Amino acid sequence: MVNLGLFPGSKTSNSVIVSFKIPYYTQWGQHLLVCGSEPVLGSWNVKKGLLLRPSHQGDELIWSGSLPVPAEFNCEYSYYVVDDEKNVLRWEAGKKRNLLLPNGVQNGQLVVLHDLWQTGSDDLPLRSAFKNVIFRKSWNPEVDRSHVLVRSVLDHEDSVVVQFRICSPNIEEDTSVYVIGSPSNLGQWKIEDGLKLNYAETGGNRELSVDFSTSQPKYIVLSDGLMREMPWRGAGVAIPMFSVRSEADLGVGEFLDLKLLVDWAVESGFHLVQLLPINDTSVHGMWWDSYPYSSLSVFALHPLYLRVQALSENISKDIMEEIQRTRKQLDGKNVDYEATMAAKLSIAKKIYSQEKEVVFSSVAFQNFFSENQDWLKPYAAFCFLRDFFETSDHSQWGRFSLFSEDKLEKLVSKDSLHYDIICFHYYIQFHLHMQLSESASYAREKGVILKGDLPIGVDRNSVDTWVFPNLFRMNTSTGAPPDYFDKNGQNWGFPTYNWEEMSKDNYAWWRGRLTQMAKYFTAYRIDHILGFFRIWELPDHALTGLCGKFRPSIPLSQEELEREGIWDFNRLSRPYIRQQHLQEKFGASWTIIASNFLDEFRKDHYQNVVLIKDREDSKKFYPRFNLEDTSSFSDLDEHSKNVLKRLYYDYYFQRQETLWRQNALKTLPVLLNSSDMLACGEDLGLIPSCVHPVMQELGLIGLRIQRMPSEPGLEFGIPSQYSYMTVCAPSCHDCSTLRAWWEEDEDRRRRFFQTVVGSDLLPPDRCTPEIVEFVLRQHVEAPSMWAIFPLQDLLALKDEYTTRPAAEETINDPTNPKHYWRYRVHVTVESLLEDKELISSIKGLVHGSGRSCPSSQGDELRLGKSSKDSVKQPAGNGQGEGHVASQLNGITKKEEAVTGA
Repeated sequence: MVNLGLFPGSKTSNSVIVSFKIPYYTQWGQHLLVCGSEPVLGSWNVKKGLLLRPSHQGDELIWSGSLPVPAEFNCEYSYYVVDDEKNVLRWEAGKKRNLLLPNGVQNGQLVVLHDLWQTGSDDLPLRSAFKNVIFRKSWNPEVDRSHVLVRSVLDHEDSVVVQFRICSPNIEEDTSVYVIGSPSNLGQWKIEDGLKLNYAETGGNRELSVDFSTSQPKYIVLSDGLMREMPWRGAGVAIPMFSVRSEADLGVGEFLDLKLLVDWAVESGFHLVQLLPINDTSVHGMWWDSYPYSSLSVFALHPLYLRVQALSENISKDIMEEIQRTRKQLDGKNVDYEATMAAKLSIAKKIYSQEKEVVFSSVAFQNFFSENQDWLKPYAAFCFLRDFFETSDHSQWGRFSLFSEDKLEKLVSKDSLHYDIICFHYYIQFHLHMQLSESASYAREKGVILKGDLPIGVDRNSVDTWVFPNLFRMNTSTGAPPDYFDKNGQNWGFPTYNWEEMSKDNYAWWRGRLTQMAKYFTAYRIDHILGFFRIWELPDHALTGLCGKFRPSIPLSQEELEREGIWDFNRLSRPYIRQQHLQEKFGASWTIIASNFLDEFRKDHYQNVVLIKDREDSKKFYPRFNLEDTSSFSDLDEHSKNVLKRLYYDYYFQRQETLWRQNALKTLPVLLNSSDMLACGEDLGLIPSCVHPVMQELGLIGLRIQRMPSEPGLEFGIPSQYSYMTVCAPSCHDCSTLRAWWEEDEDRRRRFFQTVVGSDLLPPDRCTPEIVEFVLRQHVEAPSMWAIFPLQDLLALKDEYTTRPAAEETINDPTNPKHYWRYRVHVTVESLLEDKELISSIKGLVHGSGRSCPSSQGDELRLGKSSKDSVKQPAGNGQGEGHVASQLNGITKKEEAVTGA
């Protein structure tokens, strides 16, 4: 952020010239523009902003522009990339820049702003995960101390005042950033005053060149972006909330268990705890609701994670005894979802009847209700109607099927006969909020990031589809094409989004979701981030994920196909079922199968097609995924096969790239700017080539799973070659654990042992702690910003934790749409805290790799920082260029050394 706030603003009527300069490479037809809060810069109307002019200076393309402003001028501003019509193609990440002209600037003088484009990566250190958690003990990055450098030259009339600005949010309270350089007043690269300097930035020397050939500037503001440091790297643990086991829980992990998990994370050297979605999924009233990605409400928390014994300090003896009995009954190997939900709600209702008046009269509840009533009232009404009608399918609710504010207010009115039931849902959500907030605050104090999960979809029968039906395409279903997880693709059952409708209020629904998440989390994982580029859309009646199409996408038109000699569209788009195919598959029984099970009137359910006809435009078609695998394709003539193969490749891998990039750049920046959480994207599966450049541009951190490499031709990823802007992990919740993966395929195990471990010996059949340590070490030593490990993979470091069959530790089977999400860790968090041997092994891996570890004595904020008093001398002593040139390196030194000087 640029802020000339070294000096108080002037109140004179002088007019000065402000010149903007920024290096940026554009493509043909693109321009740079500066727009700001004041009319002279367009009042945030980009169409009225100041277009900059390009000029080549060495290897850089510099965009510049000037305008006269009053001496007392101040404003906010940002840079934009626009097309010839000033339509915005891209904008800077991060906070808006702030311009405040210095006191004493004279009429006609020139103030030059040297800026750098702010990328999404530049903004990461200012996200709450770092600012409020990892670097929480740093001094405020907004505090301006650079006046120490330039105040002494203000009295010299012929001087050019240079203000150096650099962002370094992870500076401890007793340090400051200083500059040394080639001019005598910057030390000529020498440190002769005996001060102990304990840090210098990396990278080449910074250069400042001033051209006096036209007009001499009086003030130069040099914004040099981020302090160049050794890249910060951290580690974390991933576990679903329901999988945590403690001595106090009732059959499932609870929000208050996170405090113990955070303690264990700190002891083990982890800066992050990652969870799966924690929103209410109570759609069916049975174990199907264990699926955490099918939200009943994207705002409400799940009652499953409530600690009932924390609802009150005055719980009766009878209820406490019931809680203890229930705890023993539910303390099984896996989560019993239905029994746990029933028990918790039953106990909570008993406590509610005793405590409700005290709770509802409290300031804490009143504040909670005031801040959350927009979603809380519809949620409570929905829960009441769901239970009253015994279905969450709101199309079956008679006059309540269509939502309206009037109907809602009558349902939640204090005069309503069922007001007490409505209030019970308020009560549960309030306590869930309080318990999760307590754990979230505890994590921040301990220097541990809580990372949440943002599901890509919502359940078809949810509060959100009831209240905002216009935001969803209810006759469609969301899924994924065939990939590593499932050869038939996936059908998640969620309706797809009506992005056009969502854009009308600048994606308010999405912004609300992120704002709500930010109350508890400082980082989040965007589930299936590819859905923000394009979504795999299926008909609502589809069973698998095969017969879908990407939305948005450029289809194959009938005219295009006819030009290629393809004309029999009924043959290609209708199910191709022939007697010979049935005979090959069922033998002599084919006639029985056909007469009993082949339904001629449900042809749109069959998948043996080559083209999929658009349901809204009969002259548009989409090639079926893996069309070459169908018998319908096999029976075509060679010309048709060749044409369709070429068009298939064009549709899936070429023609959509620009469209998908533009689509992502419409939505993702709005989401990222709606909170200051650190954003990570789950970018697994069929990855368009536009995805990774957009993620890099926006500062989105990708995901790398070793067994699912994104590089073509590789069976196993190479962690040492991962990019910095990634999370690396040996496994995740959507695949088997490291131990199960190792033991389930002998041939693959041998290939891994040979190519990755580098041994020609036969690998052990069992995934030993030595194998686990090797794989984990690969990941902690990777360049990735984050190495995050499933708890199951960490427990495999000790034999005593591997007595449970490895297959039982799998959280989800993506090939099973009705998978029961019920895995529980077989040891309590308390016992893990007592296992100092395991803690020492894990922390040794993390610390030995150079990753940052939380410490009760204060975080080590920077990698490469020496504990000794030696000075790292900045590299380079280049000579000045032009009339005035300074080569600059930022360093730090102790504040007490400044006063000693």
